[in-house]
Amino acid sequence: MGRDQARRRVGVAGALLVSVALGFVPGSSSAQSLRGSSGSLTVQNAQARAHDFTYLQTPEQVRRFVELGYLVPMRGGRDYQIHDVSFPYARPQVRTFIERLAAQYRRACGEILVVTSLTRPLNRQPRNASSRSVHPTGMAVDLRRSNVRACRAWLENVLLSLEANFVLEATRESRPPHYHIALFPAPYAKYVDDLTRRIAEASETRVAETESGAGATLSGGGRYRVRPGDALWDIARAYRTTIAAIQHSNNLRGSRIYPGQVLTIPSSGGLSAQQAMNLSYRVQRGDSLWDIARAHGTTIAVLRRSNNLRGSRIYPGQVLTIPTQFR
Repeated sequence: MGRDQARRRVGVAGALLVSVALGFVPGSSSAQSLRGSSGSLTVQNAQARAHDFTYLQTPEQVRRFVELGYLVPMRGGRDYQIHDVSFPYARPQVRTFIERLAAQYRRACGEILVVTSLTRPLNRQPRNASSRSVHPTGMAVDLRRSNVRACRAWLENVLLSLEANFVLEATRESRPPHYHIALFPAPYAKYVDDLTRRIAEASETRVAETESGAGATLSGGGRYRVRPGDALWDIARAYRTTIAAIQHSNNLRGSRIYPGQVLTIPSSGGLSAQQAMNLSYRVQRGDSLWDIARAHGTTIAVLRRSNNLRGSRIYPGQVLTIPTQFR
């Protein structure tokens, strides 16, 4: 089944929101794309109708919706900033999404998210905006695209994972470089609730395994059986580890996982001395040593020392050692 066909099955009618909100359709980020399409716009508008969202016409309507509590202010903070946004308001779930994503992005990448657009009334849409844009509903947000390749890769992987779970539609735009994200509030709220529950269950399982001695031979961190809707970054977060560490422990080349798969969850106590010092990163075209150090929470000097580099020159395909004590 093609991308557009799958999306039409999810978003062609408002009634489908109920089924989406009650249970996510399992998916893989590898089948997704950030290119955008007419089908993607159809899904976004179907979700807006399903949520019974109003397409706001004027600034006065925006202010009225803020007074009624349908839209909430976005003020920025430690992990994200609002840049040149005329109407810094959004649906409450969009604010939750940005706050959660920004905190994770800053920990992973060292940068803060920059929000460049939120709610836009119809009479304030830019000339290049689609006539089918959902920005006037308050369910959309634009994020500036980072100049750091590793940061872009992290964010795009997360967006693709969430898109695969049918909680949003994301498009990589070029003029100016940014990501357009249309969030589906009801499915996203359920996603957050389910994720919170899974994190709590994972924590309880870790405590039980520690007390009983179970999983002592499983790289110190135990095992986790993948459930429908899980993404690798969810699991890494639940176990307070990293995607790279899980990939290393399970010989995964990418981020694709499937329901029923059993993953070994690493911990520093269960890794051998060599493994604890030797997570790796394969250099991609356009990477610099500074980018890689920043994305992995270490320094250029440490990377040079760990890889016996005399300078900062690296090349695509080169495998670098990432010292995990700095991660």
